[in-house]
Amino acid sequence: MKLQSFAKNRWQQSAADGVQLVSAIDGGEIATSSSEGLDFGAMAHYARTTGGANLRKYTFHQRANMLKALAKYLMEHKKEFYALSARTGATRTDSWIDIDGGISTLFVFSSKGRREMPNDHVYVDGPPEFLSKKGSFVGQHIFLPLEGVAIHINAFNFPCWGMLEKLAPCLLAGMPAIVKPATSTSYLTEAMVRRIIESGILPDGAVQLICGSVGDLFDHLNCQDVIAFTGSKTTAELLQQHQTVIAQSVRFTAETDSLNASILGPDAQPGTAEFDLYIQEVVREMTVKAGQKCTAIRRIIAPAEFSGELVSALARALGKVRVGNPANKEVQMGPLASQGQRDEVRERIAELSGDADIIYGDLENFELIDADARKGAFFAPVLLHCQKPLTSRSVHSVEAFGPVSTVMPYDTLDEAITLARMGEGSLAGSIFTGDDEIAQTLALGIAPYHGRLVIINRDSAGESTGHGSPLPHLVHGGPGRAGGGEEMGGIRGVLHYMQRTALQGSPTTLGKIARRWIRGGKEHVDEAHPFTKYFEELEIGDTHHTASRKITVEDIENFAELSGDKFYAHMDDELAAKNPFFEARVAHGYFIVSMAAGLFVQPDFGPVLANYGLDDLRFAQPVYMGDELKVRLTCKQKTMREGEDYGEVRWDTEVSNQDGEIVAAYDVLTMVATRS
Repeated sequence: MKLQSFAKNRWQQSAADGVQLVSAIDGGEIATSSSEGLDFGAMAHYARTTGGANLRKYTFHQRANMLKALAKYLMEHKKEFYALSARTGATRTDSWIDIDGGISTLFVFSSKGRREMPNDHVYVDGPPEFLSKKGSFVGQHIFLPLEGVAIHINAFNFPCWGMLEKLAPCLLAGMPAIVKPATSTSYLTEAMVRRIIESGILPDGAVQLICGSVGDLFDHLNCQDVIAFTGSKTTAELLQQHQTVIAQSVRFTAETDSLNASILGPDAQPGTAEFDLYIQEVVREMTVKAGQKCTAIRRIIAPAEFSGELVSALARALGKVRVGNPANKEVQMGPLASQGQRDEVRERIAELSGDADIIYGDLENFELIDADARKGAFFAPVLLHCQKPLTSRSVHSVEAFGPVSTVMPYDTLDEAITLARMGEGSLAGSIFTGDDEIAQTLALGIAPYHGRLVIINRDSAGESTGHGSPLPHLVHGGPGRAGGGEEMGGIRGVLHYMQRTALQGSPTTLGKIARRWIRGGKEHVDEAHPFTKYFEELEIGDTHHTASRKITVEDIENFAELSGDKFYAHMDDELAAKNPFFEARVAHGYFIVSMAAGLFVQPDFGPVLANYGLDDLRFAQPVYMGDELKVRLTCKQKTMREGEDYGEVRWDTEVSNQDGEIVAAYDVLTMVATRS
């Protein structure tokens, strides 16, 4: 079969013969792939004018719901994806990471989008900055989606997850994408994209697909576009130097090579739980996806005093790994993605052998289950030992992208830190220790060179996702050799596809643009209490000013009895005066909050359903007996819940005393019913 590209809302097949794609298991032909004949400039234009315009019609919550619906739809078709995934050489476990892991990323970004972003088109970045003495001139940062197209160039090892982990934050941001999978496994990506398009969940132009080369696509990019690349550092550097990318300052994020290290602490000696966990993790990272993971452990940094016992334990564990046809249930590790990839791994091992000795693994003769070594791309796990890692170069610069790792002994924690840093930037690192002091020293020593660190001990291991598992909640990327980019990281990843703009102006004007009231902005005061208004009747800026209440000693003592809070500053004038912040007894801060609610709450049955929290509570001034307090309550922000009959309302709340001084400020969060 010939793979097709999806361009300008239709599937297109090239007339060219294309590249032949074969099974990693037996070398049998699967498909051919070519993008010859595609109009790449037209694809980019269609994405911007149709895809982007369509996506930006929806709010963040509506786009988040699309991701959830899409994830559910893809889950219904997992069986066909698993069948194709096996032909890439993936075991059932490998496929689960790629397919289910990718789909779960859609679910996570859907959830975070609905919980952490507004049901709106503008994302407000942080609180306003007050730029003038009287507060009439303020600043506010906002994010809006870029009005270009995201070019997603993915690697061969994760044809599903690699696509979905980029698409999820991109679509949530409101930006269309052109997906370019690695050719060798693009038949699996194409199958998933077919289901995405078939679902009808995404608007026209949201996703396009290129099976084959990108042709002259980069010539058509502009300053509103984004490139997200996963692959070799050499290719990333070549793309970054493209004339148009430089001239148009096209955003470019790269996730590239990574000689990830895992450090075994000196306390984790043989016989400890941490030692056993380390053996399990190293073997898993060497063999999952046949070691073809950008986050796999390439450098095993272990105490010299028991590195010999570590090597023996690793060799025994690797000896139990069964290699062969991934369809066979007895197999723990399948082939590499292609024979070309297998040959490249052999070449890299030859380079590493100049500084390290092969202590486990046969490059030519090894047992296979239900497979023919002559037809497939099979390779046995290989463990090397570098006795002088501080003076060796290749072990810190050559990556064998397969089931290959090198043991490196260290004498001190400083040496371990130095060895980890010699990788010159990594996506992921791990530390195995039961000693928190050691964990602190190592983590702070190597963090600047890593995008992610996982510290594993007997307490965390049971629920740990392990060394090599990128999570949608956390950033995926790393400095230096790892590409210098970031992906995912929750809402951080969404913002990569948006433009942050600093606005300056009056509080009222900026509040209108940012869709939230800013202190100092115009207040709308009428006879109707805001709590009597349904969600759709409330307006940003609706304000209620309360009557005042005098604070008495009885108030303070009654609250102390009721709450049990008898802190000396509330109960004793003489002791309170010894405190540098107070002159005499002060009212409880939480009494002030409770008293304020008593002033501003409209008690009758009405649209306000519940108070579900306070944000950013600060006590600015002490409150003494005799002070008279009043409250200003203003509708600050409204967020409607998709599919619900209520919305969330944030109220800006200030409590002030008889001198006009603010004594407490915070946001009150309520759920308010719609009239329907």
